Amino acid sequence: MVEVVNSIDAFFDDYFNINIPDMGIFDAIEIVIIAYFVYHLLVWIKNSRAWMLIRGVIVILVFFGLAALFQMNTILWLGEKLVSVAVMALLVVFQPELRRALEQIGRRKITASLFSFGALRSAVKRFDDSTIVGMVTACYEMGAVKTGALIVVENNMQLTEFERTGIPIDSLVSRQLLINIFEKNTPLHDGAIIVRGDRIVSATCYLPLSDNMGLSKDLGTRHRAAVGISEVSDSLTIVVSEETGKVSYAKEGKVYRNVSEEDLINELKRLQMSNPDSDGMEALDKEVR
Repeated sequence: MVEVVNSIDAFFDDYFNINIPDMGIFDAIEIVIIAYFVYHLLVWIKNSRAWMLIRGVIVILVFFGLAALFQMNTILWLGEKLVSVAVMALLVVFQPELRRALEQIGRRKITASLFSFGALRSAVKRFDDSTIVGMVTACYEMGAVKTGALIVVENNMQLTEFERTGIPIDSLVSRQLLINIFEKNTPLHDGAIIVRGDRIVSATCYLPLSDNMGLSKDLGTRHRAAVGISEVSDSLTIVVSEETGKVSYAKEGKVYRNVSEEDLINELKRLQMSNPDSDGMEALDKEVR
């Protein structure tokens, strides 16, 4: 095997004047790691405002490149003096995107496997099956009459900051209560509710709107708010469209539109516990239907 590698190396060196360096297993692992991070960096740039900002930076760099080509010394002197200020300005401009990227890294499931307390908590149900039944049934009943709704189901990250923007409720989740809250022209129908465990902790909450330019243009404020809260937290947000009556959910900065009852049940079960019991899921599905 070593002789084959050496002969290939000699071939490229003799005919193409290319010297292939020796590479071990750790070098290959390092290349894979770097490629992984570069790929996700490019995806992050593409799906955020960063791409537009980077295009502006590229235009400025081209301008200074032309100044260097034509020896415009005054412009180059100004550019040199402004480099340190420009770096600080970029950090300020990119602050929301950088914060969001770090939060998404912190929410990766790999962190749960690195810390023992994550494994301990995963064995405990976050909420009862009756809570799932109430939310799913209410959502599709509201969708049938085109009543808009926005339900944020809290995960590991507490949403206290957004809970304070609403009105405290502290009531058990039920189909009747959810339908009553989002009924049109009622005091609590506008905004989102936050569900923590089996209880609705707050209603009429304000959520951050997503500025992701990759989202469909026909998405309304509810859907953009659902994506926005999923970008800054690990929550699951259920949306009932007032225009179409379709049910969607958002998580990890993505929106899944027009989902079925079964899909929504499965997603809530995954949030409820890390290893849901398949028999219990089937029984719950029958109960909802």
